[in-house]
This record gives sequence, C-alpha cells and structure tokens, in this order.
Amino acid sequence: MLALRLTRAARLAVQLRRLLVASASAGTGFLLLCALGHALTHPDAPGASSLRLAWCAAPLAATVYLAVAVARADPGTRPRPGLSAIGLGPGRLMAVSATTTALSAALGSVAALLGFLYLRGDLSGAPVDGAVSGVLALGQRLPAPAVVTLLALVPAAASAAVALTLRPRDPRPAPSAGSRRYGRFGAYGWGAARETFGAYGRYGARLASASASASAPASASASAPASASASASASASASASASASAQPARGRAAGAAQADSSGALLTQASDTRPPATTDGDGSAQDATGPVPGTPRSHTTLLPWGIAVLTAGLAVETYAGDTATRDAAPSAGVLLGWALATLGLALAGPGLTHLCGRLLQAVRPGALRLLAGRVLMEESHRIGRPLGVVCAVASAAYAAAALHDADATDFGPLSVIGAVVVAGCTVATLLTAAVEAKHARTDTTDALLRLGAPPTTLRAAAALRAGALLAVFGPLTLVVAQLASLPLAR
Repeated sequence: MLALRLTRAARLAVQLRRLLVASASAGTGFLLLCALGHALTHPDAPGASSLRLAWCAAPLAATVYLAVAVARADPGTRPRPGLSAIGLGPGRLMAVSATTTALSAALGSVAALLGFLYLRGDLSGAPVDGAVSGVLALGQRLPAPAVVTLLALVPAAASAAVALTLRPRDPRPAPSAGSRRYGRFGAYGWGAARETFGAYGRYGARLASASASASAPASASASAPASASASASASASASASASASAQPARGRAAGAAQADSSGALLTQASDTRPPATTDGDGSAQDATGPVPGTPRSHTTLLPWGIAVLTAGLAVETYAGDTATRDAAPSAGVLLGWALATLGLALAGPGLTHLCGRLLQAVRPGALRLLAGRVLMEESHRIGRPLGVVCAVASAAYAAAALHDADATDFGPLSVIGAVVVAGCTVATLLTAAVEAKHARTDTTDALLRLGAPPTTLRAAAALRAGALLAVFGPLTLVVAQLASLPLAR
C-alpha cells in the first residue's frame, strides 16, 4: 500500500521514467512469448527455439539495467533523517523501491500478454497475418504455467536487482581476522592500521580511544578483592595506573611498524587514520575503515575491462568463423557481444576518469579545471552507462554492416529487440546524467554564490560532453569494426 501511494504521489519525471520501465518490460515480455510461440509452432526445431530464447537475454538485461537506474534516481525512496523513527529505515525503503519496480514491470508484462493475445485473435477474433504469424502459435492452446513463468521473469529479475543494489550497507567495516603482528621496538600488540607521519597529533585522532580508557578501570575493578574497603582502594589504584600507562602504550602502538606473516617489516606510510583501540595485551582489535571524503580511484578496473573486451571480440571472431553463411547469429556471437559489453562497462569509469585527467593537463585554466574535476567525480556514475551505450552502438554498427553485406532481413521481432535494447541503454545514460546533476547541486549553487557566471557552467558541461565524445566515439568505431569483420565474411 505504501508503494502504491508513493507511486501515485510521485512527480511527472519519475512517472515518465517508470513508464519507460513498463514499456521495456512489455517489449521484453512480448519477445519471450514469441519465443514460446515459435517453440509450440515448430516442435521439430528445438535448437532454433532455444536460440531465440537465448537472444531474449539481451533485452531482459537492458530492461533490468534501466529499472535499477530508475530506482536509484527515485527521490521518494531515498533515506532521509527522521524516517527511521516512523519505521521507514533503509531496509523498508529498499523494499518499497523493489515493490515499485515490480509493479511497473508487472504492468508491462500484462500489456505484453494482452498484445500477444490480440495478435493471436483470442481477443479480437481474427488473427493477424504477416511475418509474426509463425511465432504466435495460431490454433494452439498456450500453456498457462509457461506463460506465467515467462511473464514473471522480468518483474522478478528487476525487483531482485533493485533490492540487491539498494540493500542497506553497514558503514562499519568488519574486523579482519589476521595473524598477530608486532609493532616497533617496545610496542607489542595488534598493529591493524597504519598512519602517516604526524597523524598522532592530528585534531580528533585520539578521540576513538575514549572507549578503551573508559573500559580499563572497569576491568581493573572487576579483579579486586571481595571486601568493600579493599575493593574500593584497589579499583582506584588500578584506574590510576591503567590511565597512566595507557597513553604511552597507545602512542607507541599508533606509530608502530607492521610485520607480515613472513616476518618482513612494513612501514606505516599508507594509511592516514590511526587505530581506534590498541590494548597492551592484544586482546581487543578494532579495524578502521577508509577515511571519508578521500577520492576513490576508478582506473583499477580499466585493465580488466580491456581484457574482457578482448576476450569477447575473440569469442565473436571464433563464432563467426565457424558459423555458416546463411545461418542466423549463433549463441557464440551472443556470448562474444555479452563479454564485449561487460568489458566496456568495466572500462567505462576508468576511461571517464582519464578524460577528466586529460582535461586538466598542460596548465589548465578555470574552465578546464572545473570540467575535469567534475568528470573525475562523476566517473562512477556515468562511466558504466557510457560503456554500455558504446557497446550497443558497436553492435548496431556491426548489424548494419551485416545487413549491407548480405542483404539480410532482420524481421519485426529483431527490430523490437533492437529498439528495446537501444532505448533502455540511452534512457539509463540520461537517467544517470540527471542523477549526477542532482548530486552536484550544492556545488553548483556554491559556485553561483561565489560569482561564477552561468555561461561558464554551461561551457564546462559542453567541454565535458566534447571530451567524452572524443574518447568514446573512436572507441565505438574501432570496436564496431573489429566486431563486424568476422560477421561480414
């Protein structure tokens, strides 16, 4: 009920994005039903029916990808302060987002079923003649379990992906169960974290040790004698001695060196955050997480993306060489395109990050510096959708080259699948761009308050778009040319 109320009270832009999800779900559901109709019409060709069903994985993945992007950009299901007090915590909001996505996808599945029944003549009384008549299973009864299973596939996959993406994450890192380590000379304990020079005297660095100093008197008083007067004096003396000896011990452990399991000494120069709790006997261990506000590097997956892209092109080349001249694209070609898409999606954030760095190279001015910094900050938001759009454009170019070489007629179902995949990827990229724009609203307002002209912000946006086009455009052409070579022979 809460999901229905939020759906009804959403803004027009949010409703349009959910309508796009419903439309994509309708197209994917219709293709799945056509694969079922082909299997019923041609029971002697299970391989061709299985291949049709396998090719439906592309629009299914594109629809799920769009549903996740729409759910992330929905402002009505974002966690806000105070909502947990009324029972709307991160877990409940995640469930609401998954339910809303399932409702939108289920609406599209129902529309696909109605359209399929209308073309069969079950609703209008007269079936439609044409190229799609061979996949409608005319004159045969549709198995209800198969229809329900295929139509429930898109809502179930979309809602599961949204729930997995928006699941609540614990900001506290889990303690690592590593081997016992030794600090520098005179400091014995768990050297779980490292710090740079001067981190000990940084403001607020030792505030995390307050819990350790508060628990030390309690542990000392628990081991005192049973008598009242003796226990009071013993606990007081233990508290004084523990508080006096805890500070130098923590100071020594904070700047201690590290040693790995092989006995090699590791210097503490990679982490900027001191350990939270270090006891002298090493009985307590508190792992520290990454420092908030530090820039994240998005170029680590770039080599992996290039490797997966190369593997996809190799698989596609092998599948194109082994296929016959007049046969339809095989499952090997589908696997190659899937690997190429995954590789470009993995390499997209790294390429976007490198675009931002290139804009700031060789004495950048204010305009190039602003455009480059924004690209580096938004690389994790728009990098993957850009990579997916690049892969889809490459596939479209390869399909067009195959059509020009062999004069192959793709048919209406292929056109529907291509429209669903292309529309979902472009809509996902636009949604990610809108989400990134909303995320930097505070920065834009601050620049305007400082006196930056709006023309400068628009020029920076145009410069970012030009830089991305200059990098991803040639990459798309190269990948498309390499992908079309084995199919055109």
